[in-house]
Amino acid sequence: MAGYVKYYLVAADVLPEVILRAAEVNRMMEAHEADTVEAAARAAGISRSAYYKYKDTVRPFFDMKSDRIVTFQAILKDVAGVLSRMLALFATSGANILTINQSIPVNGCAAVTVSAEVSGLSGEPEQLIADVSALEGVIKFEILAG
Repeated sequence: MAGYVKYYLVAADVLPEVILRAAEVNRMMEAHEADTVEAAARAAGISRSAYYKYKDTVRPFFDMKSDRIVTFQAILKDVAGVLSRMLALFATSGANILTINQSIPVNGCAAVTVSAEVSGLSGEPEQLIADVSALEGVIKFEILAG
């Protein structure tokens, strides 16, 4: 089949070092941490030719989304301040909240769905998940879609 490309989700710790370094060059270029591909490749410890071989084939999982909109689902205890603390973490992380939907609490818990544009995150989405999950009153926090 011409034009057909298979994709695999693979843990980073099993990838060859050159692929991880190519991903680092991509990150450095997107973050404007290097002025040229040559400088970024040198900083990452690979040749430009190795970078160009892999540059379009390796992306962090969340970068595969072209619009970078992620929908998170939370189960929160029905206690004053839990939702506001969760939303404060979104704000301080650089995520841009697009929608918030909260159900009526049942049995002391409420389901909350938050859609956010995450390209402005100061860290990785995994860090936001860990930070929100650690908040007192958050029973469950995960990615629903995106």
